[in-house]
Amino acid sequence: MAELSTIARPYAQGLLLALRDEQKGLKEAAELADAMDAVAQVVTTDEFVSVIGDPKLSSEQIYDLILTGLGEEVLPVEVQNLLKVVIDNGRLEAVPEIARQFRELKNQSEGVADAYIESALPLTEEEVNELIKSLGHRFPGLKLTPIISINEELIGGVRVRVGDKTLDGSIQARLAQMQEALTA
Repeated sequence: MAELSTIARPYAQGLLLALRDEQKGLKEAAELADAMDAVAQVVTTDEFVSVIGDPKLSSEQIYDLILTGLGEEVLPVEVQNLLKVVIDNGRLEAVPEIARQFRELKNQSEGVADAYIESALPLTEEEVNELIKSLGHRFPGLKLTPIISINEELIGGVRVRVGDKTLDGSIQARLAQMQEALTA
């Protein structure tokens, strides 16, 4: 089977093209990205995954289950259409990757990038702002949006991923470099 990123790419690009064809702006793109994230959360829940394995379910029933899982949230028409196509093509497992790739494509078109920051310890708002400011020099022309997570395995320091670039200033990485140097 093809990798999920390969499967997801045309769907994410198609969703972005649908926005452009309808001449919708940044607000609508953000709404679609949020809607895709919500759908991705629903389809990855244990309850949904266990039910979806039933071969007796039709595409319409699967679609209805997703809408039920979303509760009162109303999906934009573009997301509804995409979801129906994904279900009909049996590619529901790619929805989280489609959501991720769509957000990246949207961000690229806006000159924005998500900065995934892993820290061993919680960071203050001032520390995050200073880190984003210094990252701005490494990634000129991009407005960076911090997404912070705690990873105690880093021991100390931070690891930052922006797009396909990773900057690892963690103690874990430094220890790995020292171990490699000592055993070489």
